[in-house]
Amino acid sequence: MLPEDRLIQITQRFEFLEAQLNAGAAPDKIAAISREYAELKPVVEEIAAWREARDGMAEAQAMLTDPEMRELAEDELERLRETLPDLEQRLRIALLPKDAADARPALIEIRPGTGGDEAALFAGDLLSMYRRHAEAQGWSFQLLDLSETELGGVKEAVARVEGEGVFARLKYESGVHRVQRVPETESGGRIHTSAATVAVLPEAEEVDIDIPATDIRIDTMRASGAGGQHVNTTDSAVRITHLPTGIIVTSSEKSQHQNRANAMAVLRARLYDIERQRADAERAADRKSQVGSGDRSERIRTYNFPQGRMTDHRINLTLYALDRVMAGDLTEIIDALTAHDQAEKLAAQE
Repeated sequence: MLPEDRLIQITQRFEFLEAQLNAGAAPDKIAAISREYAELKPVVEEIAAWREARDGMAEAQAMLTDPEMRELAEDELERLRETLPDLEQRLRIALLPKDAADARPALIEIRPGTGGDEAALFAGDLLSMYRRHAEAQGWSFQLLDLSETELGGVKEAVARVEGEGVFARLKYESGVHRVQRVPETESGGRIHTSAATVAVLPEAEEVDIDIPATDIRIDTMRASGAGGQHVNTTDSAVRITHLPTGIIVTSSEKSQHQNRANAMAVLRARLYDIERQRADAERAADRKSQVGSGDRSERIRTYNFPQGRMTDHRINLTLYALDRVMAGDLTEIIDALTAHDQAEKLAAQE
């Protein structure tokens, strides 16, 4: 049974927020009210659709006693019996607790794993894949830091992605991505296996994480990178060390002021993620599924180039469309991961 009391509370809260917006909320409150209103709107729409179908069934049942309306009522009942379970499932999903970070921008960190130069080249391919996916979704994609190898691979990349529901969609990408292919440097045509790691972090605000000035050390240095694109004539690159944890972040764009802001944003995100991981671990003590926030060392996906195959090991999804995936078409994969996560959460409530 759906929690009718909760449905009433949600609807009443939505109507209250709507009235505040129509009346002209105070400037310092309108952003928060608008955000909550936007979050509740799809839930209220699912509630209304479910209630309409449920009430329609009651009306059709009452019409069965009228000989002139009986045939019409039976047709309507048959239609509603088919649609009501789907509407109820959609409503249950809409009522699932939301990750407070889902609506935030995301930071994507990509590093090569095992595999030497080939791992670094694959890390670069992943960076391009996420950039193309962001462009296809209409999201902004800003490279905060990039360190490259002489062959054009990626030693480390940090990008900020902003748009509607960015973290909610990209959070499933965290983990080890494995590639199987013949490296460009391989003269014998042998297939090599290498890997790269991806971490997707929600962007943290200053109110989330307070970093005292005494907890950090800021160093400036001359930026360096393959191809000269990050070699500056001034010492503009910034490295920030968080003394309590030993976390080190860097940013090496042209503006020292912007580099400091970028590096602090990355540091806040990493510290915020540590707190989220700790909370997730406590909540996960009595549940098995962690598809959205699992161990970052877990191998989550294999990209097999000779067979044109991509396999996501968490949900046993295999697509023979590797070219499309590497071109940034991740929608089918992310949709499947989202559906799996929702199903696990629904099952945990039963």
